Amino acid sequence: MPIPAPFPFPGVTATLDDEALILRSDELLNILSSAVVGGGFMRAGVIINRHVSKDYDHPNPAAELMAFARRQGVEGNFVGLMTAVYMKNTRIIALAEGDVRLTLVMTAGFSNAAAAGLSPSADLRPGTINLIFLIDARLTPAAMVNAVITATEAKTHTLREWGLQTPDGLPATGTSTDAIVVACTDRGPRFDYAGPVTPVGRLMARAVRQGLETAQP
Repeated sequence: MPIPAPFPFPGVTATLDDEALILRSDELLNILSSAVVGGGFMRAGVIINRHVSKDYDHPNPAAELMAFARRQGVEGNFVGLMTAVYMKNTRIIALAEGDVRLTLVMTAGFSNAAAAGLSPSADLRPGTINLIFLIDARLTPAAMVNAVITATEAKTHTLREWGLQTPDGLPATGTSTDAIVVACTDRGPRFDYAGPVTPVGRLMARAVRQGLETAQP
């Protein structure tokens, strides 16, 4: 899909081609992620979601992704994800309610559907659901962790509603390599919690459901 112009989040620009989606923020964002590069808590101004082939098998994905970022002119800290989903299938959902606004950037592939706690251990493969949240608010560290829970609950419930199954017939809860980024501007309203009935958690869950509905296999 084409990137909306202007990009629907204040202070952020986006570029999209067959290789990657690159989000650049005018100000550093406060980020929690499970990314290949930049995982955990950090501050960064660039987020990359890079397309790789379904048979991608580099011995050091983080180093290879860092080299890719440098070739794109990215200096300093960044958060980097990988996916086998084609970049043209990127979904962008922008929502606002009251004084809270957020944008979700999503790529969703379902070839590695898995059931948490039931599927056996397996080699990691790049078919995945990647969720990148840009939130124009101040979330405490605990609220950012809470936000991950809320987004995951919405994702899993949506997949269960579809009846998505793993290759061995189990009810899927996600894929084996799902990743998430929660990036906050640290301005505007403050949230100590981000559960499903908080203003920010409600918007996140709605965005996940809307994004997945447009990507349904």
